[in-house]
Amino acid sequence: MQISPFRFIFLFVLAGLGSCATPAPDEGAISQSDAVAMAARAPDTASRLRMDVAWLADDARQGREAGTQGYVDAAEYVAARLEAMGAEPGADGEWFQNVPLQSSTPVLDAASVTITLPDGKIRRLTNLDDFRIFPSARSESFSIENAEAVFAGFGVHAPAFGHDDYDDIDVNGKVVVYFSGAPDSFDNESRAHFNSGGLKAKEASERGAIGVIALFTAATEESRPWDRYVANPTRTSMTWLWPDGRPETAGQNIKGSATLHPDKAALLFEGAEQSYKKVRNEADAEGTSPEGFDLAVRVSMSGAVTTQTVSSPNVIGLIPGSDPELKDEYVILSGHLDHLGVNERLIAEGKDGINNGAMDNATGIAVMLEVARRLVSGEPPKRSVIIAAVTAEEKGLLGADYFAHFPTIGGGEMVANVNLDMPVMLHEFTDVVAFGAERSSLGPVMNDALAQTGVTLAPDPIPQLGIFTRSDHYRFVEQGVPSIFLWPGFSNGGEENFWAFYKNHYHRPSDDLSQPIRYQDLARFADINYIIARAIADADERPQWNEGDFFGDLFAGE
Repeated sequence: MQISPFRFIFLFVLAGLGSCATPAPDEGAISQSDAVAMAARAPDTASRLRMDVAWLADDARQGREAGTQGYVDAAEYVAARLEAMGAEPGADGEWFQNVPLQSSTPVLDAASVTITLPDGKIRRLTNLDDFRIFPSARSESFSIENAEAVFAGFGVHAPAFGHDDYDDIDVNGKVVVYFSGAPDSFDNESRAHFNSGGLKAKEASERGAIGVIALFTAATEESRPWDRYVANPTRTSMTWLWPDGRPETAGQNIKGSATLHPDKAALLFEGAEQSYKKVRNEADAEGTSPEGFDLAVRVSMSGAVTTQTVSSPNVIGLIPGSDPELKDEYVILSGHLDHLGVNERLIAEGKDGINNGAMDNATGIAVMLEVARRLVSGEPPKRSVIIAAVTAEEKGLLGADYFAHFPTIGGGEMVANVNLDMPVMLHEFTDVVAFGAERSSLGPVMNDALAQTGVTLAPDPIPQLGIFTRSDHYRFVEQGVPSIFLWPGFSNGGEENFWAFYKNHYHRPSDDLSQPIRYQDLARFADINYIIARAIADADERPQWNEGDFFGDLFAGE
């Protein structure tokens, strides 16, 4: 008899329950109801976490891609777990907030980029080898013909930092070329904000640009090698839909965008006043930033997608507040439930193509459920707590963005967010990284939690990855809500284990149940997040942004 990974773990935990446990069925997969019951009766926190991760990351979930049955099965499991522990449905009396999405699948044969050099010669590039194309969500196809091009440094407009890459250049009706990243004179988290592709497209669009081309820096090449960047070329992209059916997009005038392979980027600078080598060196060097100028080439590019409208639910649970004056203030405990789904190219090659997402983010959802269980089973919190297992994070933080725009809290107010995403738990952690903590009064709350658990605080060890803007908490920050997001730190072997995971398993089918996840340490991580969530929910004063904080002023300022 073939035993699924989940069934194996079911039997493993069952052995620890003793004679009080219901015997396991002789054959077949474990049903959802049995799995929920088993998790509820698990003897300790580590066993509950193991059961939840095993269910969510089992092959049967097919990688939990937003809009698929595998994701729906995972959502129903999370809702059933919340119901069994005593939480209430938090989406107008229902467990699910349906998120309307537009799904776009690339038409590879339609992708084209050509560069007309100053001498009139035309260079036709090869899709995926030389470039990757991205049509706007507003149309199924686009074409830009023989457009002028202009270089705009990093493509960043940041008046608060005295930096404007659009100063003294005209981009109206042109294709804007810029490097990924942002000036290193910015602090790490502000730099991550200005690195946003959506924000860069918006800035270019507001100045009349019709297309954009992004170029890699050395940091981009290190963190996202080209072969990984194009590894799943038919992967769908998504955006959420407004009530009137409009797709949520950044940069209304941008017809489409492209990213060029570093080996082809020099073509864009043929005949220009500065060479690609010079501006690339300036983008890579510390303390320098290339300035913009007109390019001498013309660019044509086109692309197409097939689109369909799908729906994928956020799972929303509610723990009502007990304080008459504070119950309409909501603490949001979030984690993304989705992952990447199935890589059909690998399947066609006879390889494992299921992106199980054990670490990303089954571990985070398991911790979220454990924190929710403790909040429900203890003294009722003073403020209300929303438990949000959100969809389509892997498509651009879409489920969190939709909830942040349309929160299911009636006339209440979101006052804080505690986010859980991909705790890489492969070592006995002794420190944590706390994204966003130093920007608000959540910092002292976190410090107290760390003091109680004997864990220290570490600075962001990987600022080049821009983690602050790459998880769901950032969608709450954009709505002016103070947020915090913890990761296990790099001490005591954490750095080696993180990079081994990131380079070999992150966003790959091997992020599965074979990963040596340390569930006892994941339980310690749950302890810290519970203490933080409980303290926020019970505090007399709501969290506040620190005076003069960039993000507080940008998103919550008057």
